[in-house]
Amino acid sequence: MKVAILQFPGTNCEYDTQHAFEKLGCETEIIWHKSESLPADSDLLVIAGGFSYGDYLRSGAIAKFSPVMKAVASYAKEGGKVLGICNGFQVLTEMRLLPGALKRNEGLHFISKHHHLRVENSDNTFLKKLQNGDVVNIPIAHHDGNYYIDADGLRELEANGQILLRYTDENGTLKNPNGSVESIAGVCNKEKNVFGLMPHPERAMEAILGGEDGIAMLQGFLES
Repeated sequence: MKVAILQFPGTNCEYDTQHAFEKLGCETEIIWHKSESLPADSDLLVIAGGFSYGDYLRSGAIAKFSPVMKAVASYAKEGGKVLGICNGFQVLTEMRLLPGALKRNEGLHFISKHHHLRVENSDNTFLKKLQNGDVVNIPIAHHDGNYYIDADGLRELEANGQILLRYTDENGTLKNPNGSVESIAGVCNKEKNVFGLMPHPERAMEAILGGEDGIAMLQGFLES
């Protein structure tokens, strides 16, 4: 399986992401934002976390104008699988490849810690190795992770099974760290080929570093 990983000025999780997928046996390639194309043999495109363009103007708002993003949009619209993690999620919402927006955390502070997530919908490529109701413990690290969508949009997400993950405690009871609407931590598009989440599964691949719950989250892509 070939995984392409985008890199912008300010990206800081591309090598963690590369390590995570190589640990799963994937071939990877890091793609600089000035590239105007993606590798033709890409099975998955990952927009890694970090602070693209220093989060100036608004998180992800400048990255969406990078030359590579035209190829990203075409890849997604043709059914290619795209995963946006943290800043990558922000970029995907800015591009309107995913619904909603990411605002400043409710407490106005940067949050960096492990946090539990409950799987809401595993009927998709991303979470197929998990079951609805499963609880995983995954690091979060963000300042603008407060997911917002209006009431009509929320109803549409629920009707289409687009809500993937919610923030909870270890028992699966909602526990919201940043003010996100309905404690939403991750969503997908209607076609279920574009996925975004604020938590970092690529940082949960080694027991010695705090946990391996990210393995099951990313393994679903290997069987698509």
